[in-house]
Amino acid sequence: MAQRILIIEDDETIRQELKALLKRYGYDVIVTDDFGDVVGLALAESPHLILLDINLPQYDGFHICRELRRSSSIPIIIVTSRSGEADELMSLHLGADHFVTKPYNTDILLARISTLLSRTYDSGAMQIVRFGGLSLDIGKSEVAYEGARVELTKNELRILSLLIEHQGNIVPREDIMDALWQTGDFIDDNTLTVNINRLRRKLGEIGAEDILKTKRGQGYSL
Repeated sequence: MAQRILIIEDDETIRQELKALLKRYGYDVIVTDDFGDVVGLALAESPHLILLDINLPQYDGFHICRELRRSSSIPIIIVTSRSGEADELMSLHLGADHFVTKPYNTDILLARISTLLSRTYDSGAMQIVRFGGLSLDIGKSEVAYEGARVELTKNELRILSLLIEHQGNIVPREDIMDALWQTGDFIDDNTLTVNINRLRRKLGEIGAEDILKTKRGQGYSL
């Protein structure tokens, strides 16, 4: 069955171009020109991935991303003409998995989509791994600790999986960035720091606040 991608884009030309591109590569594509309840649409359609613009009528992409992350871990790629560093950091803070600026290289966009879908829905990833009192359900993208649990974004899940895989050892920042994005072309320290801080905050919410350790100048460990 083809993987479904929801395009949330108010520019009709861009929307149709993206739809045609994705259909040509075998994806099942959902589009909308009704932006009154985009969050409800996304939750009802349950796509495998969302391409989300920031500048939208009624509610902007930041609001939509924030609301989706309250109840869903659907992968989200922000695709926008806004190229400011603050916009990228805000998107990551709110739970987006990637940030792509327009005009974009279609080959790079397709590669990001393919990589994110593979990482998210790899059939071999349905497993539970543990470290101390932590229990990480990779299939559900949830981490539990002493009866409390919290949902993780895909980046947070990958970071925690990597740290558990190398438990007891320091994982260099460069290795984490390679595991997350496969390339260092556009990734900087701030982007990784945002993801680490968000993961640490979520672990704190379930009582595991001291489990993720920073080794200054080296990396991170459990």
